[in-house]
Amino acid sequence: MKVVVLGASGFIGSGIVRALAQRQVQLRLVARRPTPVPADAVAEVETRAADLREGVAEHVADADAVVHLVAYTDGGWRVADGDKTAERVNVGLVADLVEALRSRPTPPVVLFSGTETQVGLADRVRIDGTETDNPLSAYTRQKLAAENLLKDATRDGVVRAVSLRLPTIYGEQGDRGVVAFMARKAFANEPLTMWHDGTVRRDLVFVDDVTAAFLAALDHADALAGRHYVLGSGVGVPLRKVFELVAAEVSALTGAPPVPVVSVPPPGHMEPTDLKSVEVDASAFRMVTGWTTRVGLEEGVRRTVAATAGS
Repeated sequence: MKVVVLGASGFIGSGIVRALAQRQVQLRLVARRPTPVPADAVAEVETRAADLREGVAEHVADADAVVHLVAYTDGGWRVADGDKTAERVNVGLVADLVEALRSRPTPPVVLFSGTETQVGLADRVRIDGTETDNPLSAYTRQKLAAENLLKDATRDGVVRAVSLRLPTIYGEQGDRGVVAFMARKAFANEPLTMWHDGTVRRDLVFVDDVTAAFLAALDHADALAGRHYVLGSGVGVPLRKVFELVAAEVSALTGAPPVPVVSVPPPGHMEPTDLKSVEVDASAFRMVTGWTTRVGLEEGVRRTVAATAGS
């Protein structure tokens, strides 16, 4: 089996690469910057550095499965309305991918990374993927458009696509995610700031559990194809509690008192979903794959803070 990972060097991609490298597969890793190959890799691994805007077909034409993790943002999971580069990367590359795979005799598997915020302001805190989508930002509209391209292509027999809509992700890989960001502030002895009173809840999932979800989707692609699935732990945690855990873990490492967690006025680029509590019922995905989260919040924060300290 030949598996191509697009965006292999990123926050999510690096974990998926490590996991896939332990399988007896042919693995092609494509990213704008070089992707490290795990030293203990069992897979046959090929790495390519490429700007996919210049062409996708040559990287995926012989793929049995494609894990599509490429996304363009301004660094904070946002893009400006009318940003043509974002539209090209977030939607155009998926259209290119579908065309590149159209002539394959057996429809390849495509795993796509969406976001639970594609639903917009749902009328309930607990979402399960059956809600009507109403994306409120350019980024989430682009994610939904790309996802719909893949659903249409699955219906047409071109691919077997599965979209995993991701919640708030954090973890040890790289420096991405709100927990690592707040840990860096705490190590710098800066207060941890919120745009609200701290009661807004988020469903946080450790990046290792996200990796496990993508591998589960790959293993159950035929049963999952043609749909989107929301991922989450099922627990919404107040962000004040999350940030206080971060401050306490940093304090334990430095010996300094925990930095304060404070409310500040929201910035101009705040979106309505930033103040919406959410928790995710992932039972639809779990029923097919058996996937569940395994890393609890306290352990995950501890590991993320420790990794941030050493970075």
